[in-house]
Amino acid sequence: MRRWNAITPRWPSGKRGTAYSMTELSAPLIEPATLDALHDFVVRHPRLFVLTGAGISTDSGIPGYRDENGHWKRSPPITLQEFLGADASRRRYWARSMIGWPVVGEAQPNAAHRALARLEAADHVTALVTQNVDGLHQRAGSANVIELHGSIGAVTCLDCGAQHTRASVQRVLEAENPALLEAEAEPAADGDAHLELHALDTFRVPACTHCGGLLKPSVVFFGESVPRERVDSAARALDAADAMLVVGSSLMVYSGYRFCVWAQQRGKPIAAINLGVTRADPLLSLKITSPCADTLTALAARLATD
Repeated sequence: MRRWNAITPRWPSGKRGTAYSMTELSAPLIEPATLDALHDFVVRHPRLFVLTGAGISTDSGIPGYRDENGHWKRSPPITLQEFLGADASRRRYWARSMIGWPVVGEAQPNAAHRALARLEAADHVTALVTQNVDGLHQRAGSANVIELHGSIGAVTCLDCGAQHTRASVQRVLEAENPALLEAEAEPAADGDAHLELHALDTFRVPACTHCGGLLKPSVVFFGESVPRERVDSAARALDAADAMLVVGSSLMVYSGYRFCVWAQQRGKPIAAINLGVTRADPLLSLKITSPCADTLTALAARLATD
């Protein structure tokens, strides 16, 4: 199997982590040989199954989970078993979420999201499966999106099934826990936060306004299974594709990695754009170690001139 391994280009001073405008990306920071390899991959495989991860949203100001070696940047997120098993765990989760969620709620799509939307509109992308819960792909204009892990913008009552917006729950959280608004915290991935508070006995957890029941964000927690219908829908999309493109994911979580395994079993080549190692590196036909926004913007522009 032929493989390419592109060299990560150098960033200009002060630009790392910046959400570039389309004008700024008119001269993309990507090596010509890297772009040639990716362009050739897409032209040879016109129907792409795209899988995205946290790395595509970091330019929107949302922190990622892992470093470039695939290691956790902090302690792992709460598991479903912890959330359901103890009041103290739920207080800790909602306190951190109260501080961290606005980062996601106010985030805007970046150039990488917009480039994928343009690729879909040009019929290069048949399906976009995202492990992210931020909803930025849809806001950027992508239509055929499968949210593998759900949406952080919605909250479900586990007792009566009522649906609530996360924004409405945030208003309740802030009204009932005003002292926490002054807490010092560092935003973390997917609306979480690093919060150094050891005494949360007085923190008030939000309850369902319909029945007073237990609320849970409409996302797949660690230790929770992805709904079968989402997996089946994504698997059918993979079957219909010519190749797979991974964008901004280390693939350390099996719920995303399995699509690479299935692609290999079906004889479909896999390319990845990611600033760091991925669990699927041995399976890749093409590895691009360049920033997602620069790479996808350059690719969309190149394809538009074909």
